[in-house]
Amino acid sequence: MSGSTPFYQKHHRHYDRGYRSKELESAVSQYQSSSSSSYAARRSSSRASASAALSASSGHVIALHERTTPVPCSYTRLSSSYSDLEESRLSPMPKRAKPTYLAMDKENQIIGYVVPIFRGSHEYASGFSDTEEARVKESAGYMARRNLFTSGLEMERTEQTSRKVSMRESAERICLSKRIYENEEHHKRMNKDSLMHAPEFVIKPRSHTVWEKQCVRLHCTVSGWPEPRVVWYKNNVTIDPMAHPGKYKLESSYNVHSLEISRCDFDDTAQYRVSAMNSKGELSSFASIVVKRFKGEVEEALPMPRHGLISEYGITFDTHIVDGFGVSFGREGETMSLGATVIISPNLARYQPEVQWYRDDVLLQPSKWCHMHWSGDKATLTLTHLNKEDEGLYTLRITTKSKYETYSAYVFVRDADAEVEGAPGAPLDVKCQDANKDYVIVTWKQPAVDGGSSILGYFVDRCEVGTTHWSQCNDTPIKFARFPVTGLVEGRSYTFRVRAVNKSGMSRPSRVSEVVAAMDPADRARMRGTSAPWTGQIIVTEEEPAEGVVPGRPKELEVTEATKNYVVLSWKPPGERGHEGIMYYVEKCVSGTDSWQRVNTEIPVKSPRFALFDLAEGKAYSFRVRCCNSAGVGEPSEATEATTVGDKLDIPSAPGRVVPTRNTDTSVVVSWEASRDAKELVGYYIEASIVGSNKFEPCNNKPVKGTRFICHGLVTGESYVFRVKALNAAGLSECSQQSEAIEVKAAIASPTPPYGISVLECVRDSMVLAWKQPTFIGGADITGYFVDYREVINGVPGTWHEANVKAVSDRAYRVSDLKENRKYQFQVRAANMAGVGIPSLPSGTFVCEEWTIAVPGPPHDLQVTEVRANTLVLLYKPPVYQGRDPVNGFYIDIKEADAEEEAWRGVNEKAVLTNYMKIKSLKEGETYVFRVRAQNKAGVGKSSEPTEPVLAETKPGTTEIVVDVDDDGVISMNFACSNLTPDSKFVWSKNYEEITDDTRITVATSGEKSKATFNMPAEDDIGIYSCAVTHTDGACSSYTLSAEELKKLLELSHDHKFPIIPLKTELAVELQEKGRIRFWLQAEKISANGKIEYVFNDNSLSQGEKYKMNFNKDTGVIEMIMESLLPEDEGTFTFQLQDGKATNQSSLVLIGDVFKGLQKESAFMRKEWHRKQGPHFVEYLSYEVTPECCVILKCKVGNIKKETVALWYKDGREVKGDEKLTFTEGVLKLEIAQISKKDAGVYEIVLKDDRGQDTSTLNLTEQGFRDLMNEVFSNIANSSTALKIQSTDEGIRLYSFVSYYNEALQVTWHHKDAAIAFTDRIKSGVVGEQLWLQITEPTEKDKGKYAIEFHDGKGGLKRTVELSGQAFDDAYAEFQRLKAAAIAERNRARVAGGLPDVVTIQELKALNLTCNISGEPLPEVVWLKNEREIVSDGHYVMKFEAGKYASFTITTVNTTDSGKYSILVKNKYGTESADFTVSVFSPDSKK
Repeated sequence: MSGSTPFYQKHHRHYDRGYRSKELESAVSQYQSSSSSSYAARRSSSRASASAALSASSGHVIALHERTTPVPCSYTRLSSSYSDLEESRLSPMPKRAKPTYLAMDKENQIIGYVVPIFRGSHEYASGFSDTEEARVKESAGYMARRNLFTSGLEMERTEQTSRKVSMRESAERICLSKRIYENEEHHKRMNKDSLMHAPEFVIKPRSHTVWEKQCVRLHCTVSGWPEPRVVWYKNNVTIDPMAHPGKYKLESSYNVHSLEISRCDFDDTAQYRVSAMNSKGELSSFASIVVKRFKGEVEEALPMPRHGLISEYGITFDTHIVDGFGVSFGREGETMSLGATVIISPNLARYQPEVQWYRDDVLLQPSKWCHMHWSGDKATLTLTHLNKEDEGLYTLRITTKSKYETYSAYVFVRDADAEVEGAPGAPLDVKCQDANKDYVIVTWKQPAVDGGSSILGYFVDRCEVGTTHWSQCNDTPIKFARFPVTGLVEGRSYTFRVRAVNKSGMSRPSRVSEVVAAMDPADRARMRGTSAPWTGQIIVTEEEPAEGVVPGRPKELEVTEATKNYVVLSWKPPGERGHEGIMYYVEKCVSGTDSWQRVNTEIPVKSPRFALFDLAEGKAYSFRVRCCNSAGVGEPSEATEATTVGDKLDIPSAPGRVVPTRNTDTSVVVSWEASRDAKELVGYYIEASIVGSNKFEPCNNKPVKGTRFICHGLVTGESYVFRVKALNAAGLSECSQQSEAIEVKAAIASPTPPYGISVLECVRDSMVLAWKQPTFIGGADITGYFVDYREVINGVPGTWHEANVKAVSDRAYRVSDLKENRKYQFQVRAANMAGVGIPSLPSGTFVCEEWTIAVPGPPHDLQVTEVRANTLVLLYKPPVYQGRDPVNGFYIDIKEADAEEEAWRGVNEKAVLTNYMKIKSLKEGETYVFRVRAQNKAGVGKSSEPTEPVLAETKPGTTEIVVDVDDDGVISMNFACSNLTPDSKFVWSKNYEEITDDTRITVATSGEKSKATFNMPAEDDIGIYSCAVTHTDGACSSYTLSAEELKKLLELSHDHKFPIIPLKTELAVELQEKGRIRFWLQAEKISANGKIEYVFNDNSLSQGEKYKMNFNKDTGVIEMIMESLLPEDEGTFTFQLQDGKATNQSSLVLIGDVFKGLQKESAFMRKEWHRKQGPHFVEYLSYEVTPECCVILKCKVGNIKKETVALWYKDGREVKGDEKLTFTEGVLKLEIAQISKKDAGVYEIVLKDDRGQDTSTLNLTEQGFRDLMNEVFSNIANSSTALKIQSTDEGIRLYSFVSYYNEALQVTWHHKDAAIAFTDRIKSGVVGEQLWLQITEPTEKDKGKYAIEFHDGKGGLKRTVELSGQAFDDAYAEFQRLKAAAIAERNRARVAGGLPDVVTIQELKALNLTCNISGEPLPEVVWLKNEREIVSDGHYVMKFEAGKYASFTITTVNTTDSGKYSILVKNKYGTESADFTVSVFSPDSKK
């Protein structure tokens, strides 16, 4: 049975112990119980023996490899063997209790399987198959790992079963298993449905917390029948390994399912769900993964994700990198971004390729210096702070499941400006090596720029992590690019930097090194390492005695490095050193003596490395080392051989011959011979200098290791020489000899293959082909093309044949001598002066059959030129195949380059007849493609092949054609281009056809400028002129010469041929003071030699009393002045100008009414001047109406003095005005407070003194007065307030207030836009400054809009109010209330009078008082005495007669009648009382 597969694995994918029979179950159970008890005994004894072994002598190693070495456990194999961990629902047998085989941790979480094993002796054959035997070994290894170790003696006690018994039991077990299998298969076939059950998780996935970049695996065991389908989810989203190749790995084997996540990051922190589903149901289980960041160094031994190509999913991806980054230049301290667009097809929404960036073939990792970003279609690398370490060849690598694609370009980093002028550049590539407890070696590379003077040395600085303080490690500069730093504190971390110094000063510091910890390398390795996997070997060592042991001798002492500044020693610790740590003393001895001197007397060295300084250069020394600890100082090591202090590493020799070769327009390839016998060579620096400048600049700031380098950033057309320097840690070599001078321009090479082969026409025996120009023409013009063809028979291509022996210049060619209805393929090769390029890819297979379609074939040879931000010009050639009728137009289509085919849209609605078209309204920054369709009478034909994508942008340095007319009237078109190459040519075209005939246009080119001059401009020259520059990046421009533009140019040319003096103003006339007449004009430009001739009626005028001439040469103003105009001065005045050959003239005609008007105005101004010589009116008499409607007559006077008087008159009679003149203001006023008709009249003011007088009159009669009053009325109207509503006891009143009312003011009231006819019910009036309208007893008809109109003789002014709705209701209600109150007031009871206030009467007299009473209805009268009602009797007699007379009588007055009396009258409208006092006196008392 050895080496064979068990029968159940041949027939079952999922083996379950439930398939066993009862007999086998019983046998296995009995065996397991017996082996379990014996195993427990063995385990306890093994622990005891293990303890004893640990306490034995050290140095003894017990190897148990032969019997205990396990095979690593595999979940996939265990799953098939351990499926008896639970009761199987597939078993048709009665269920019974079974022992558990699950391994538990301290938290009772399932961590694996515990498998019962058969422990037979290895000295006999086990009787198991290879698979079972392997399981036994795995289980034994598992138990060994759990118990940590066991002894060989224990294993011997377990070997109790003989070989015969073992073989017999094995045979019986196999026989029983076979019978069980056959029986179970029979039952399953007989009753299949009873075996089916829903999925169930035997082992559920566990949650995990892992470090970032670690790998994690979730696994579970699922039972169920039929076999469940298992799906994994992340945050309820299905996990698809195809979308993230290399990230996830799913495995399923024998009911064990696992999900492996590679290189976890923060995005992997999520809840994961595994779902199992079959026809009986679905069940899910959950687990969480938490990803944490490890602040230290990531463990290197962790499992890594799968790399490389993945093809298990059967999808082939095509990757293209477009819009890549070019050669880039930066400066230290700047930020630079490199990016490229990546197109992957097919485009799967969730598929993520592997994006990697490399520098000089070294994989870059995200750090603070470089950030990487992938947006789904674009990869970006951002260098946050450039340093020279960042210089190099950058490569973008896109890896898919099918293949990978790369793109590379060089990045150059120049030194930042030095802080001190003349200081060197900063060192670079600072690294730490051989780090130990208190010691590290710092290395760096020398800068390419020394600042103009040699570098004296370098200073090394260190900074402890967690601080910002930098301390200098060396007191004097060292020239060697390697320095041992000592005195570090064990356990602390440091960073280092280096500065260079020359005689001018200190450089900027280098980029800091990576963090390095001062610790023992063994400790560092232990910290970086992970738990070692079980090897099956147990090593037991003796413990050392507790007492101190003096350490032994150090081993293998040697001098690892020797310079003139320091010597570095290294050794290995001794084997005998005790438990405690040891330190070292270093001793030196001058060669030839026996005097040993301890170097580190104060502080012992902790590291097995030491650097000695301050040694005498040229002397030879020997060295030895002693170990020490608390027990004492050990014996010294063996001394080293004598070592002479000095630089052992020599500066490399100068590189050999330097050879530059052309590369591109801005780069040169420089190669050189390597330095001979150079040791520890770091690389080379290349320098370039423009010929004649003798100033070399570095081409690279980071050493290159090869002997070939491409120097970029050179100026096209300049000649350069190059030299190279080598460097190692000792320094830079001498410069190599200068290379030969080389001009920077593109190297000439054969062109790349053409592409885009298409058929333009096909007849019985020939086909016309077209193709596109190669993307790279090799730096020289293409001289022609060669076409090959081959026949394809039954899909098998034949032999290639040449179609043309002589090269064709056009990109279209007719291939003849073909056979009808045969299939052909074609290829095209391009040729230039460098030779014939490689052929294109074979075209598609075309059938040679005659075209009979009515519409034309496709246009061809599409070219895009004159690309600007919003426009471009598309050129094309007509189709070779015309169809039934000639082509009569073209249609141009456009779409965005990345748009679908359905996005094609037409540019022109109407067909164009030309073979070119200017396309406008493009969107800047968008990329477009174009195609053309031809039409004839039959319709529109097939579209052409689309153009290459074109970016709509105006490139920097783009220039346009400039049209110029020189002084001789010559019209020319001028075009300049600054990006010329030595092979560039200016090509002029008319209507985009090259101009070859010079009869109409002459072309002259000089340097970077070209001029096309019109010989005889005429209508034949109308058209579109363009100029293109070959061997440039599309430098071209066009100019449209239309009929209107030609007319303007001809006029301008005539003006230049026959120049005229330009005039700013034509001849004009103006009047000056005293009525003088000034004729003048102004020339635009005239020299000091210009001449002027003054002409009147063809007669020349000269300077004299009548004519005063003047010519201001600075301003170009020419003038002639006359004192007055006489009748004989009527005629034409002309100024004639001449300046060299330029002439001009301007005339002014003064005749008829024009002359008379000018003459009259001149006389008036002369008279006015004389008037103003005495007191006069600056502003004549006028009036002003104030807001208070006061009229002020005023005038402004000038040239007055104290003696000047002003007299006011009205209608010839003097009136009193201002008594005193206000000289400061010069204004005289006469105020009319309340103007009326009586103020109408003629007002006059006379101003006079001894120099003369002046009079001003203002007529305020008739119309003048009406105008004045209208202005008063306008002020009154403007002062009016808004109409308001007021209720009275009679009705409703509308009113408005004005600031002043004049009786002459005309006012009209309107109701509903109609003038109101006043009646007794509706009246208007004025009370003071209130204008009112009274509506008595208003009704519904009185509702509506009311307006008062003020008449001021102009437009007038209206004030309106709306008396309707709520306003009317409120006013009407208030009117009713007031009306009722008035009635009540009018009819209420009143005491009209007649009663005195006090009545004094003698006793016994009679008192009679009478008063008038009014009121309606008739009031009720009550008399009161002392507030008490009096009743009429014999003593008091009270009467009320005629309804209005009330009398009160006391027949006989006595003293008791004294008091206060009142009469009280009342009716329904009110009550009123009157009081009087009666005082009675006795005659006796009076006496």
